[in-house]
Amino acid sequence: MKQNRGEIADFIFNNLKNNQKALKNQFDAHKKEIGYFYLDNLLPKELALEIYKNFPSTKASVQRKSIREYKFTAFQMNKYHCLLEETIFAFQDKRIVNLIAKICEIEKVSPDSNLYAGGLSLMKKDNFLNPHLDNSHDKDRHRWRVLNLLYYVTPNWKLENGGNLELWPKGLNKKPITITSKFNRLVVMATHQKSWHSVNKVLVNDVRCCVSNYYFSEEPLLASDHFHVTTFRARPEEKLKDFVLQIDNKLRSAVRKLFKKGVRENPHQYKK
Repeated sequence: MKQNRGEIADFIFNNLKNNQKALKNQFDAHKKEIGYFYLDNLLPKELALEIYKNFPSTKASVQRKSIREYKFTAFQMNKYHCLLEETIFAFQDKRIVNLIAKICEIEKVSPDSNLYAGGLSLMKKDNFLNPHLDNSHDKDRHRWRVLNLLYYVTPNWKLENGGNLELWPKGLNKKPITITSKFNRLVVMATHQKSWHSVNKVLVNDVRCCVSNYYFSEEPLLASDHFHVTTFRARPEEKLKDFVLQIDNKLRSAVRKLFKKGVRENPHQYKK
């Protein structure tokens, strides 16, 4: 089985290339709000299953639990099976970066070898991710975050399982678009000042596994974009929680105005 990043990248590139026109049409149809596309059967089934089987357990991952989110992450990739690192960095192959940038019509796009806020994501029963805007920049605040790549590998994942990606193109008072975290599915979405997204609560005794990458650019996607920390809101029915989260956002934003990189360095990055 092909397991190095160059060979995995060949599969990804060829599949994207073969579907380039359809993916561009899909992205363009939503570009004025939150541009996105998804592609199923990204990798050979056997390889996708092998990636899933080698995911770390939640016990071997970093728990993130707060009013904002409840999930598990893994990003210090040398601690885990080598196939996982090879898969993550396959998405950073220049051919793939350039092709996805072309599909989305974004210039000067580059990947992130530090995996800042990227890497592996695991969500078990009752885990969730509130509606939020991703941090606008990379770890050094030099480049703008413009694309989010999510590759799902849990077999037989269904809509009714929960743990699915939600996009809120009409704002948080309107119904979101739900994209199932389907096995062997790649989702690419734009990230900017209006790209609110979330993950609804996992409802089953299973773990939703995802390989995550971000792409950055020297310019923001929207002229109105400005620097912001990861900004969380509550779901429409959670009024009190939303009030608390808005205060939390203001406090964290105030800290970043005083300290450009925060009070401490964000530990969510790959220290090679």
